[in-house]
Amino acid sequence: MMTKHMARLGLALVGLMAIMPASYAMEIQRVVSPGGIEAWLVEDYAVPIVAVNFAFAGGTAQDPADKPGLANMLSGLLDEGAGDLDSKAFQAKLDDLSIGISFDSGRDDFFGTLKTLAENKDEAFSMLAEAVQNPRFDAEPLERIRAQISISINEAKKDPESVASAAIRTTAFPGHPYGQPPEGTVESIAAITAKDLETYRQHIFARDDLKVSVVGAIDAKAVGAMLDQVFGPLPEKGERVAIADVVPKGGKSDIDMPNPQTVISFGGPGPRRTDPDFMATFVANHILGGGTFSSRLYEEVRERRGLAYSVGTMLLPMNHSAGIMGSTATRADRADETVALIKSEMGRLAKDGPTAAELDKAKSFLVGSYALRFDSSSKIARQLLAIQLDNLGIDYIDKRNGLVEGLTLDDVKNASQKYFTTGTELVVRVGPHES
Repeated sequence: MMTKHMARLGLALVGLMAIMPASYAMEIQRVVSPGGIEAWLVEDYAVPIVAVNFAFAGGTAQDPADKPGLANMLSGLLDEGAGDLDSKAFQAKLDDLSIGISFDSGRDDFFGTLKTLAENKDEAFSMLAEAVQNPRFDAEPLERIRAQISISINEAKKDPESVASAAIRTTAFPGHPYGQPPEGTVESIAAITAKDLETYRQHIFARDDLKVSVVGAIDAKAVGAMLDQVFGPLPEKGERVAIADVVPKGGKSDIDMPNPQTVISFGGPGPRRTDPDFMATFVANHILGGGTFSSRLYEEVRERRGLAYSVGTMLLPMNHSAGIMGSTATRADRADETVALIKSEMGRLAKDGPTAAELDKAKSFLVGSYALRFDSSSKIARQLLAIQLDNLGIDYIDKRNGLVEGLTLDDVKNASQKYFTTGTELVVRVGPHES
């Protein structure tokens, strides 16, 4: 659930995580259970921890048009009682055994995670199986989670960054599932029933397009047994609604709010993760606005002109669309100047491409920092899952830095011309009118 944080493992597990080695060689095994369910496994016995990350195809894009927020609400309820255990008993058992179970709904996928001490893995797998297969949706936790989400939705209406994100979404994807509020509306959340939640679960929780990664003190045989225990009883195929491919639309929107500053969100179309020029665009974006303290936008917007405290851009690939999105905040009377400067810097990169020095610096950082994504069992599990979801291949970790290092100035310039020329077709500003 987007508004809920997992905090089950306690100080003992945190301490164990802290002593994990910063880096080590990884052997990724493809494990297929007796029942035919696949997972990627990295065995690591340095500390007695097991981390499991998984994803079902679906996510908030599968919310009914009249009930946005359904997937998000489900993610908040799956650990609120399952099988014979009500919410209080289920949560107490998790705490007693230092087991962490969490769920979240992305745009295109529904995620789950489990973290446990290896000595408690059998109990942990049993509890995860119950949460996935037999959630209860009892009245008390259902109403409690409903109230929490409704409060969060109302609070978001007062937050300029949340308002800007919502406006970007509805402007870029009108009439499309990507344009719906992932957390829902107060009205839609009020209308969701236990039957709605169970119907979504039955349609989405299936073995086709299931991706699983496992990292820690566990072998392939035990992983295979876990896969069949947790996911084996689920339907072979899900019942998902087809989602149309869409290109983000442009548009301008000024929303009046009495904020100290004007929040600016901007963007345009970007590359899909499987596009041949994705990596070149990824490096170009790092140079433009993804490198935080070293990017062109940071240098021009903050360092030289003092227009904003921070400014950044990111690639946003999805299964049925892709964008380049950015954000900043500045004084209301300098919002026009800030937008014009961002557009100018995008145009300059699109026209001239990066310098050789910029490209070398970006490559060095992106190659050198890649190992930081794998310095804990949880991070490794997340990365393995992401690689599976993007269909990049089990050898991607070994190839990734070579893909970055092999890019030329022309590669990055061509990608910049393709995507950054229209990088501010979509602009939303949330703040006070100019004085």
